[in-house]
Amino acid sequence: MTPISGDAFVIASLIKVVVVFSVILVVVALWTWVERRVSAIIQYRLGPNRVGPFGLFQPAADGLKNIFKEETLPPFAEKGLFLLAPMLAFTPALLTFSVLEMASPLPTPWGLVTMAVADLPVGFLFILAISSLGVYGIALAGWASNNKYSLLGGLRASAQLISYEIAMGLSAVAVLVVAGNITPHEIILRQQQGMWFVFPLFVAFLIFMIAAFAETNRLPFDLPEAESELVAGYHTEYSAMKFSMFFIAEYSNMLTASGLLVTLFLGGWDVPFTKWDAEPWTVGKTAVTFGAFWAKTLFFYFSYVWVRWTVPRFRFDQLMDLGWKVLLPIALVYVMVIAVGVWAAEAAGMPYGRGQALVLTAISAVLGGALLFVLDRGRLVGGASTRGRAAWREVASHMGAD
Repeated sequence: MTPISGDAFVIASLIKVVVVFSVILVVVALWTWVERRVSAIIQYRLGPNRVGPFGLFQPAADGLKNIFKEETLPPFAEKGLFLLAPMLAFTPALLTFSVLEMASPLPTPWGLVTMAVADLPVGFLFILAISSLGVYGIALAGWASNNKYSLLGGLRASAQLISYEIAMGLSAVAVLVVAGNITPHEIILRQQQGMWFVFPLFVAFLIFMIAAFAETNRLPFDLPEAESELVAGYHTEYSAMKFSMFFIAEYSNMLTASGLLVTLFLGGWDVPFTKWDAEPWTVGKTAVTFGAFWAKTLFFYFSYVWVRWTVPRFRFDQLMDLGWKVLLPIALVYVMVIAVGVWAAEAAGMPYGRGQALVLTAISAVLGGALLFVLDRGRLVGGASTRGRAAWREVASHMGAD
């Protein structure tokens, strides 16, 4: 079936824009409720439970409160940039999601409709380019507020983005080397042919996931808005809906990063353990693959909440060291190793498929195991009993005991 075109293409695109962005905003709103409920469970509290059944209407109540709150403008702020900054942070967060394919193509009487708002041939490059623009809104918010805490938050956000953007891009280069394409649809189809890239590119997956946490300014990387140090960071001077736009941007970035992680490493909309979702496309396959994509995406979306309430915040020097001294060198070496592995496999007459994927999985398992042991330094892999005996011997030596 040929792709849709003409007036039908325009109408289908408008429908996708309205539906997808409406779904994103609804998911973002409900996820604030999920985060508050999960944090309450972790801390043995009740959480939202008074507005609607189980507190489900709490996001709507918070939204109405922000709409009717007074809009404040600091007297010494740069007014134009102060108002522009929330929009600059909010817009890229929604645009980035537009190139992710959320399901297999949908057959219609007018042609084949792709399940991405914009099916760009350079979709992955578009994601990297647009996602990097969000930091301009944060940096402008910090500078235009004319507040020292806001300025420090904006500077931290800029430094953090630069530090982790390179490692994230290099980890994704490993995916492009194996996939041989930069279109999200082709990356998903290549994973259908062999196996999900999370196995043959496990180290790249870890680097990308860590960098995604840093890129979205979430714990343990939330230094740009560290409450104990910077009041509220770059949005200290913001209130009402301007503050809400930063909040929506953060949660939208989390959703986009989760969708991108699923697309690059977990097969996108591919249903595991079956080849049923391959061509020819049907309406039933589109519905099932749509559910598969969102199930995987919401799982990683939930991981942001889980990590936030279980892992303490880094110091800023630790954050910089992790980005420049650990993730960046590992990503550089790993890209070279994977490129050599792919070249050697293809030179041996093994095109990408299950065989080449297994070879790359073995390479990644060896490198990943060595990496975990080197970085762990006996903290987790050695076990609590080993650490306990070592600590006791150190204490005993200081006390002059046996």
